[in-house]
Amino acid sequence: MSQFTRRTFLKLTGGAAAVTASGLYLPSIGRAAAPRVVVVGGGYGGAVAAKYVKKGLPSADVTLIEMNEKYISCPLSNPVLVGHRDMKVQTWGYEGLKKHGINVVIDEVTGIDAAAKKVTTKGGKSFEYDKLVVSPGVELKFGAIEGFSAEAAEKMPHAWKAGPQTLLLKKQLESMTDGDPFIIVAPPNPFRCPPGPYERASLVAHWMKKHKPKSKVIILDAKDAFAKQPLFVSGWKELGLNVEWKKGAEGGKVTKIDVAGMTVTAGDMGDTYKSSCINVIPPQVAGHIAHVGGLVNDKGWCPVNPATCESTLHKDVYVIGDACAIAGLTDKDALPKSGYAANSEAKVAAANIVAALSGKEAGDPSYANTCYSILTPDYGISVAHIGGVSEGKLKITSTAISPPSADLGAGKDTFRKQEAIYAEGWYQSIMADTFA
Repeated sequence: MSQFTRRTFLKLTGGAAAVTASGLYLPSIGRAAAPRVVVVGGGYGGAVAAKYVKKGLPSADVTLIEMNEKYISCPLSNPVLVGHRDMKVQTWGYEGLKKHGINVVIDEVTGIDAAAKKVTTKGGKSFEYDKLVVSPGVELKFGAIEGFSAEAAEKMPHAWKAGPQTLLLKKQLESMTDGDPFIIVAPPNPFRCPPGPYERASLVAHWMKKHKPKSKVIILDAKDAFAKQPLFVSGWKELGLNVEWKKGAEGGKVTKIDVAGMTVTAGDMGDTYKSSCINVIPPQVAGHIAHVGGLVNDKGWCPVNPATCESTLHKDVYVIGDACAIAGLTDKDALPKSGYAANSEAKVAAANIVAALSGKEAGDPSYANTCYSILTPDYGISVAHIGGVSEGKLKITSTAISPPSADLGAGKDTFRKQEAIYAEGWYQSIMADTFA
């Protein structure tokens, strides 16, 4: 049997995230009936999976089911909080996917029957499938912190799902009392966008230098370390940003929230922090439909085969994006829960689905991730990963991170500014790859 490699697949369908819909199509496969592929969730993972399955196998009947008419991107939504970005540039529609011949259904999936190979929706529809891709994002565990709930998030916004919550936190930031701290409650690992809380702290602290000069940012963290920590900490110092980080081992873990009194309690000593603007980012697990469909493990995430992204719990079901848990050879071999990682996982899943429905064998997968963080409009940092599969598990084979400022010498300001510019270029490229 000839081998259908992932490299061949990516060459034919456009490959890396920076490439859009200019790839060639594979020839149609003659079948008695078109293979049916259903994709649940239309974000960085699901939309890409639907697009690349259809590009790789034009004869397939591909249906994307998404509950929202528009997708609002979490990556690069932090600048919206401080007026550096408009929500309109974070908002994307599905017309591009429809032009590829994908059936886009705006509805909420309420059931997955893996035995019957069928999904059902809130609108009363039913979709049978040969292959199913689930990209449900995350569910916020509101009850994990005493006193915090979905209702409490209307006074202490999480803003961890971009949209109304982002605008609510922006409004509260603008109206907060000068002299009050802007408090961020950072979640434990794993969670969506590991550098996100610290990028948010940076941008808010930079904004407050001009608009709330008596205030500072306090991060109360459940963890003892965080993503790109040395770069963030040195950046706060270089830029003169008033950010105080309290790690879990030193009283940073929040144990109780009083919404009425606008206070949070943290640490073994029960220290209390009060403010007119508190951003609570709760712990997270895989999105709700993954639990309904029996796709999660005892930790609340979806275990998958790293070679294919197929669920280890249900055959012919692939889970990608923030919800999935790809086992690595070591803890350091895990891909972060990022938009770029979701894009990469989507292409691995799509390549394997196309190969399976074509009667071929998929080659060895490769994974990629790039994550930019913006501390100010002219100061960016980044990290990138390349990985593959070894001994049946994910192995990160290469990591590149922005160099420390001390290594950049006189070119420091230019380098950091370029990184901020690259962040925008990355965003426009990956969103074109996703929705064009």
